[in-house]
Amino acid sequence: MTNNPVSSQSTLPHNMNYPKPTLTTSISLYNDVNHLTAPNVNNSTERPVLQKTLSSRAEGETNNENQPITKVKMRDHSSKKKKGLRELKSRISLPPEIKSTSIAHTNQQAFDTNNIRYKLAQRSSYYQTNSSSVQAFGDVLNQSNISLARLSPHSAGPASRNEHRRSMLDLGFGKIESYSRLEKLGEGTYATVYKGTSNMVSGFVALKEIRLEQEEGAPCTALREVSLLKGLKHNNIVCLYDIIFDQTTLTLVFEYVEKDLKQYMEDCSNILSMKNVRLFLFQLLRGLEFCHGKKILHRDLKPQNLLINERGELKLADFGLARVKSFPTKTYSHEVVTLWYRPPDVLLGSTEYSTPIDIWAVGCIFYEMACGRPLFAGTKVEEELYLIFKYLGTPTEQSLPGVTSKTEFRALKLPFYFGESFTRLAPRLDTNGIDLLQNFLRYNPLSRISAYDALRHNFFACYPPEILNLGPLQSVLDLNEVTLTKDHGSKHNATSLMKNAISKRSSVHL
Repeated sequence: MTNNPVSSQSTLPHNMNYPKPTLTTSISLYNDVNHLTAPNVNNSTERPVLQKTLSSRAEGETNNENQPITKVKMRDHSSKKKKGLRELKSRISLPPEIKSTSIAHTNQQAFDTNNIRYKLAQRSSYYQTNSSSVQAFGDVLNQSNISLARLSPHSAGPASRNEHRRSMLDLGFGKIESYSRLEKLGEGTYATVYKGTSNMVSGFVALKEIRLEQEEGAPCTALREVSLLKGLKHNNIVCLYDIIFDQTTLTLVFEYVEKDLKQYMEDCSNILSMKNVRLFLFQLLRGLEFCHGKKILHRDLKPQNLLINERGELKLADFGLARVKSFPTKTYSHEVVTLWYRPPDVLLGSTEYSTPIDIWAVGCIFYEMACGRPLFAGTKVEEELYLIFKYLGTPTEQSLPGVTSKTEFRALKLPFYFGESFTRLAPRLDTNGIDLLQNFLRYNPLSRISAYDALRHNFFACYPPEILNLGPLQSVLDLNEVTLTKDHGSKHNATSLMKNAISKRSSVHL
């Protein structure tokens, strides 16, 4: 067989009846007539067409060989990906509840302002926390005729996503100009928190300004906190109002809360009324049950991350270390939760944990509220484990399966402790309180009580049954039987405490 396509065609045998697609497929796959082994086609009228096709292919290959070779630069897959401005804006722009909310018109010809106001307040759960938020939305909409006009005033159908987004921007959401700083509340490694005001709603807001690094972009803790809080709308979880992004900072706008639980206890000389201890614990469990129901682990519960407003509502805050529980189970970092509130299985290096990691912290906070001091106040891991073993007894294979085979446990070389009585450790707690505390502080994570079951414990039997049927956005203080009691250990009256809380703030956890 020669290199000429025409002569190559003439040498093919004529006694084989293979179909034509066999030949064309061979040519298209290999593009080399020198290795062509397919049979010839019997119909002589099709030969000129085939010869012409082969000739054109050969000429195309010759032209391709004369073309210069184009160099392609491979993408650089570095371990630290830079987060571009477009990616960040797409991830932390206005939440999907506001982007995709569609407002129904009761009259296709007339624009019903009252209906728009009601629908926006009711369906936009991103900003709705209680009845006052609905009123705040009404005030905002009254001040912005331009935004209302953008909600398809002349069209028969509902407002589009872009129109609704523009309307929210016209109201002032997503713009730093809509907020004003008043004073600095605290500063951390990545962020600074300010007390501020808003041009859109009455009252104060908390502005958390996160510095963006040129190379690394936004911290992963900030992105995680934003993504989780956008889906956690509950009266006992701090509300994220707005997200503002520019080239140097990422600003998160939260509801303003007067103080955290640590400051509240300090102002009361660490002597809380047992009624308030029960009230705060119930709200803590209520918010935590909502998180666990959505498979979210907080992983950093402590008094500094529990906010208390003037009414007495407790709210979970700081979701920077929170994670969504995955299926199948993945391993997580064991260096989570502040040392005093970290469970022993995690202290011993366990990386496979679930919702019980938060339940142990709840038990430590419960004891601290009732007794006025931390239960396990260690300065390092070894001392923390020593205090736990001393008060609760040294764990065994029955109380914590697999503990004796852990290298970290054998390296401690601590004597065997039998533990101490909770009646002596927590004299202010009654029988039901001690039983609930013991269920919180069990060595085996699988034996710890869940937030759902803890809410139904006899320790809360004094509350009316309808407290368990409240909606996520309803407050337990809406019930007449539930009130905040003035603490006897308070140095000042409640009003002065709330006004001076921020000026006394000793630390802000960011």
